[in-house]
Amino acid sequence: MHNTLIDYINSRVSRSLLANEIEILKNNFVPHKLKKREFFLQENETSNYMGFLIKGSMKKYSIDSKGTEHILSLYIEGWWVGDRESFTKLSPSSFNIEACEDTDLLVLTKKAADEVFSLPIMNELTRQLDENYSFASQKRINAAISMTAEEQYNMLIDSYPEFSQRFPQHMIASYLGITQETLSRIRSRAVKK
Repeated sequence: MHNTLIDYINSRVSRSLLANEIEILKNNFVPHKLKKREFFLQENETSNYMGFLIKGSMKKYSIDSKGTEHILSLYIEGWWVGDRESFTKLSPSSFNIEACEDTDLLVLTKKAADEVFSLPIMNELTRQLDENYSFASQKRINAAISMTAEEQYNMLIDSYPEFSQRFPQHMIASYLGITQETLSRIRSRAVKK
């Protein structure tokens, strides 16, 4: 499992990890398995872990007062998973994070994260990930306020084509903030074209 993480980091930073850095990663990232529908984090808990997804898929969501699920994030292999605010501030989370499939992760505790992210190469990775997250967030907010539901769906599938195979239609609809019926109509029109 660690080799997947090492390959991921090496593909995104300016130089390959050194032997001592790899050792620090292996000593601090702990393998963790979740069964489908098992929680990584539940609302009102403090996030004690951040994870790197090796195999499987997950979702981060909140539930409103009417019991409706609102998906904030969908995760697949090679993505970081967690509630960064809760993890960093040691505050209760507003979100649930749940496995959508049987899932393998490498997880970091807060103490382990402090050691891992004291490495300059990991600061480079974090800076790059933060920039990418910021760009993606701006794109998603702009899509939500200026695009039709069909345009949002097409943008999502163009960006992440595997989502349509990995996540059920009701989850994609929730992620886009539309009803399942609207998504069904959009997909029907796409098939007819």
